Amino acid sequence: MTTGQAAIVIRDIERTAELREVEELQKEVWGVGDREVLPALAMIPMLEVGAVLLGAFADGKMVGFVFGFPGHEDGQLILHSDMLAVIPAYRSHGLGYQLKLAQRERALADGIDTITWTFDPLQALNANLNFRKLGVTSDRYLIDYYGETTSFLHSTGTDRLWVRWELSSERVEQRIEGSGQDTSEPDDISEALCDDVAALLKITENDEPSSATVELASHMFLEIPADLNRVQRENPELAQRWRKSTREAFTRALAAGLYVENFSLVERERQRIGRYLLTAKSDFSTWSLADLTPLT
Repeated sequence: MTTGQAAIVIRDIERTAELREVEELQKEVWGVGDREVLPALAMIPMLEVGAVLLGAFADGKMVGFVFGFPGHEDGQLILHSDMLAVIPAYRSHGLGYQLKLAQRERALADGIDTITWTFDPLQALNANLNFRKLGVTSDRYLIDYYGETTSFLHSTGTDRLWVRWELSSERVEQRIEGSGQDTSEPDDISEALCDDVAALLKITENDEPSSATVELASHMFLEIPADLNRVQRENPELAQRWRKSTREAFTRALAAGLYVENFSLVERERQRIGRYLLTAKSDFSTWSLADLTPLT
């Protein structure tokens, strides 16, 4: 892989000195304290029994990594991808995407066809990578999954979507073969369906979350700010309102039988927004948002 800055080499990390670099990147990228860093001494035996740790190097310097370990979900062998980090200077070069593709190749070579991970559903760029480019799906919302941490990224809490990446599925293969574009759907699914699909949650002109009284349907939208980090810097209380509103909308919808199928970044009246598409499974319950007691 080549960027405008340097050729990037993605390879296994095995040497202790490089494991120490992984420790330092955790601090640099996430701002966590020492007690929340996965140490090299823990990674060594994990690698011995099947964990996958890949680093991205530019001119010999580590600029990113992805780490996952084997586990079981519903009796199936999986790889759980616990960490993916890229230093700020290299985030505009698609390095996160390349690291995930390299991780996929390693998992398939080890006979594993599913990778899981968690991410903050209010981070639109991560959602776009996960759903739009990689083709994950999700039907699990985890409230305050990591609890209180020292990271500056967790000021609104640590709610997460748990995603599944079915590595050999037609859906995933189409996304990868099309360089992140699913050719079986319109280029912008959100705009293609927006006239016919109700929104669980919308973003107003002032970036406020606005829920509507609607019946659950087989397809629904859930909108988020395109840049929650900016919202957090400018108005921390508004960022907290987004956490509360999205937590309520996701948990209610997934509990009723919807799952998160896709995501897109769209423009609406000079406002850039993120938009999730939720789709019903074979069976789902119907309810009205007006009948629900807000979550505490």
